[in-house]
Amino acid sequence: MNWKFWNKRRDSLPEPGSEDWDRALINRVVIEYLDDQRKRRRWSALFKLSILIYAVVTFAFTAQFLAPRSAPTEDHAALVEINGIIDADSDASADRIIFALRAAFESPLVKGVLLRINSPGGSLVQGGYINDEIRRLKEKYKKEHDGKEMPVYAIAVDICASGGYYVAVAADAIYVDKASLVGSIGVRMDGFGFQDTMEKLGIERRLLTAGVNKGILDPFSPLDPSQRDFIQGVLDRLHAQFIDAVKQGRGDKLKGGDELFSGLFWSGQEAVELGLADGLSNSTQIARDLLGTDKVVKYSKKRNPLDSMVRRLGAMVGFGIRESLGLTTSFVWLH
Repeated sequence: MNWKFWNKRRDSLPEPGSEDWDRALINRVVIEYLDDQRKRRRWSALFKLSILIYAVVTFAFTAQFLAPRSAPTEDHAALVEINGIIDADSDASADRIIFALRAAFESPLVKGVLLRINSPGGSLVQGGYINDEIRRLKEKYKKEHDGKEMPVYAIAVDICASGGYYVAVAADAIYVDKASLVGSIGVRMDGFGFQDTMEKLGIERRLLTAGVNKGILDPFSPLDPSQRDFIQGVLDRLHAQFIDAVKQGRGDKLKGGDELFSGLFWSGQEAVELGLADGLSNSTQIARDLLGTDKVVKYSKKRNPLDSMVRRLGAMVGFGIRESLGLTTSFVWLH
């Protein structure tokens, strides 16, 4: 294909041996060299500009996270936010929440902790970590301050369900909005089954395992009744742990029956009537009325967005490598 449209026009060289051939060849070499140098300078300038833009964007994203914050100098309520899915790799991970809780309990100026929760749940393990740490910190604080307790209040925003409620029951009291969604005390395990689809497509599944139950929950194999019973037993035991945590936290406040632990959820107003919550309020009102302060200081910190971008990029690259090698895996999440 002729790319004359994209290339600069070059005059043809004289025939070798002619009078002007040497001079024309030297001119052509010099011109080619100068063109190459100009291209190199352009690409170098473009690369440097890209580095500069990247540095500016990086600084803009991270400055707010790296800049030192002035420490509170007066009594205040410590606000710890739990937003979104409670998961090890989220803003609501146990590590992040516990870090904020410890900082709040260690500050001599904190009059109480406000757990503002807006979460549909997530990992029961992560929720359990936070629940246990709240109880541990309260007991430690009580011992170190001659029986004085650090008040901890949970405040539900839009939703405080499943793992979110698991965290809330460790608080001294739970407050909600009348339209909040509260409850969902249950455990679930998700998956799919494609056995019939594969049979219709004439696809043979070749799964080799060492261990008779190693392929349990494989989406392309039938689910054996004994394996189903085993999984149900695991879920029932996890559910029992969840129920125990709720009863330990709410005690005689609970006014409902077994339906409370069926996985259903209720409005904030209904949650108060069932004893799942103590009243209708918000963080500002609780700080003022129960803790005696109008000053609320946020102790929880979000992840650096660039860290999130790097993690996602790394995950995408890793997934692409595994997929190219035929090593992709299906995961089942427990909520």
